[in-house]
Amino acid sequence: MEVDIVRSSPRASIYLQQLKDFPDEACKPRLSNGVATFRLSLLEEDILRCGITKVVNKVTGQKVYFHRIIVEEPADSSKHTFTVKCVITEVLVKPAVSAIASNHTTVRRSVFPAGFQEPDMVEIRDEISESAPVPILGVGVRQGGTLVTGELNVSPGTPLQMEIFLDNHSAPIYGLLVSYMLVTDTKSQEETIIINGCSVDPYLFENFNTVDGDFLTAKFRAFKFPESTYVQFRGTVNVCLDKCQGIECINGQVGFGRKKRAIEVSSSDKNKIFEVTMSTFIKVDFEEDAIVDKALSELYIRKGKNRTKARAVIAEEVREQAVPTTIRTEESVLALLCLCNIL
Repeated sequence: MEVDIVRSSPRASIYLQQLKDFPDEACKPRLSNGVATFRLSLLEEDILRCGITKVVNKVTGQKVYFHRIIVEEPADSSKHTFTVKCVITEVLVKPAVSAIASNHTTVRRSVFPAGFQEPDMVEIRDEISESAPVPILGVGVRQGGTLVTGELNVSPGTPLQMEIFLDNHSAPIYGLLVSYMLVTDTKSQEETIIINGCSVDPYLFENFNTVDGDFLTAKFRAFKFPESTYVQFRGTVNVCLDKCQGIECINGQVGFGRKKRAIEVSSSDKNKIFEVTMSTFIKVDFEEDAIVDKALSELYIRKGKNRTKARAVIAEEVREQAVPTTIRTEESVLALLCLCNIL
């Protein structure tokens, strides 16, 4: 997908949404003669590299790829957002009639009454044609109740909330469910956080909840990989008619995903109208005093079945190591005061 945007001024900043300072050159525009050109690969293995969203119509097979481009004007500090799309419609070619079938003859029987005559002209007074819109998915992150726009830069352990929602035209018609999600360092490491609609570790990423079915929210804590400051969430979201049905997870909470049995027979599921492949980025940096959060974050990405229990043990060890230091400091102060009184 190639997109050309004419720069209104030489100082205008043009970038993909959430990727203003992202280091991957494939996600940056090429500037030439006042035109910024994005060349975004639509190959299955590349579409999530720069956060392209893919919407597949499970009934017709049509595929829609879209992204949002931000243009910043330094003169008045304004931002303009453009949604760019690429629609691919598959055409089914019916096989030609075989020679054997063409040799068969049929006899037409008269089914009309005697004297029937078809009118030469049929007047059509009105024509009604309607179609449901292609859903456009939005993904946002809130910090302290405020929706973060642009690049999110937080410390590990920061409480956040992810929101996945439909556009205004699609919301009254469809509902959402998140069936799968993983987190990656955008390089080689990745970790599954939601499978079959349920969170793998609710302490760090809770189940998605909803009130009306077209707006999902999930609370989580910011975390990172040791060798990357960027964290990318990649997920599969199913779009249903009206409202999707959630499932009960092991902890008793309801997650908006599908049971394993339903996934196996998804091809015959009439309520699964669209399947959306989405992603979002956050930038996470460590602070010097975030000792406990750093231990939790690094432990989260380690492989192993008992990582949740081990994380709690390590966090407790970090707290225990910090307490004696405080006690020794207080004892030193008391000893110094006693010595002054004696003198």
